Amino acid sequence: MIPVLSGFIAILALAWGLNTAALDGGQASLPWLIREQGLYLSGLLSIGLMSLAMVLATRPVILERPLGGMDRIFRLHKWAGILAAVFAALHWLIEMSDDLIKALYGRSRRPAEMEFGGLLGTLRDAGEELGEFAIYLVLGMIVLSLWKRFPYKFWRHLHRAMPALYLLLAFHAAVLAPLDYWSQPVGMLLALLLASGTVAAVIALSGRIGRDRRVQGVVTAVSSPAPDVTEVVCRLGGEWRGHRAGQFAFVSFTGLDRFEGAHPFTIASADHGDRTLSFQIKALGDHTRQLAGRVAVGQPVTVEGPYGRFVLERRDRKARQVWVAGGIGVTPFLAWLDELRTRRENAMPVELHYSTRGATQDPFVARLRTLCADLPDVTLHVHDSSAGTAIKPDAFATAQADGARTEVWFCGPPRLGDQLKAALARLWRRRVRFHREAFEMR
Repeated sequence: MIPVLSGFIAILALAWGLNTAALDGGQASLPWLIREQGLYLSGLLSIGLMSLAMVLATRPVILERPLGGMDRIFRLHKWAGILAAVFAALHWLIEMSDDLIKALYGRSRRPAEMEFGGLLGTLRDAGEELGEFAIYLVLGMIVLSLWKRFPYKFWRHLHRAMPALYLLLAFHAAVLAPLDYWSQPVGMLLALLLASGTVAAVIALSGRIGRDRRVQGVVTAVSSPAPDVTEVVCRLGGEWRGHRAGQFAFVSFTGLDRFEGAHPFTIASADHGDRTLSFQIKALGDHTRQLAGRVAVGQPVTVEGPYGRFVLERRDRKARQVWVAGGIGVTPFLAWLDELRTRRENAMPVELHYSTRGATQDPFVARLRTLCADLPDVTLHVHDSSAGTAIKPDAFATAQADGARTEVWFCGPPRLGDQLKAALARLWRRRVRFHREAFEMR
């Protein structure tokens, strides 16, 4: 994510720099020139990152391979939006610095402002007013996005206004950009970004995101293996394209709270060719907590997907395999084990570590033991924090370090993943490749 965002920002800055290097500052003083170019650069970075965020919001499957999966696309979308808001705030602050520069350096040698009349003048005035209004709203939405306690069902509907706000800011950028931009590489880049972002915003506002990947189906089984886990089995229509073990899908149940919309859940079963999907849904909020009592057999369901590249077929067969799951993060590994049971030719030695807070009450422990009993190549280790055997990243890494090239696949709590990755990087260094599911859609 960091290399992609850094590279994107570098391209925008380079385009701005090429234009700035060719400018003749004339008689303008340095403080005023810095303010003027700072205004242009911050605005370009803000609208560029917003355009990137808008395109990524359309769930472009074509980018899954180069970017590492839809989970990482969503994370990139999130941070592109956050950075866009940061640069928008900086843009606003630079605009407000007018009076401060006047007080410190006076009005003399200020860059001459171009006068526009007629339609262009009217459009520029409107763009300035609408841009300021939209920036305030965007900043407010970013705050709500980062505030995890704000209910998802309300955040989701507020977030749907972002494409409309983007269109206001795109108009602001198009009419207020310097006229000489449009004959320079920076203008060509800006035009491409605005066009891409506008198309993406229209797709979002028309409700067409993911439409061609939605399939109708019906719930065939509902159970509660634990008080905080709901298992839902669905059979989909013939349009379903199949899935790979470890992928996820967006699921919405007809008749439930329409404010919730579709939620992403990992598919916890392999593809057996019968268009049947199993989901293990953890009670993490109001919607998922009420599913067991509200979803019934025969209920219509809409599934959009599949998405993601946390898949069994990507593993390196020449490297030692270590799989680490924490809590509900076990779901992709349930699908992987299910796949290995039906396709024995894919079997290879695996160390599977499962972290739980209470093994005696955890339904996934028995499920894992049953699956692994048929897979002699898979060695299961259950780490129970209530029994004092929780995963300790340093000890875990030390125990596995024997000089062999190792591939670690992790899905679980972010904090545990960070600790494990840091410990492995410190002890194993280049002998390990660490893969993780970045399953956070907000």
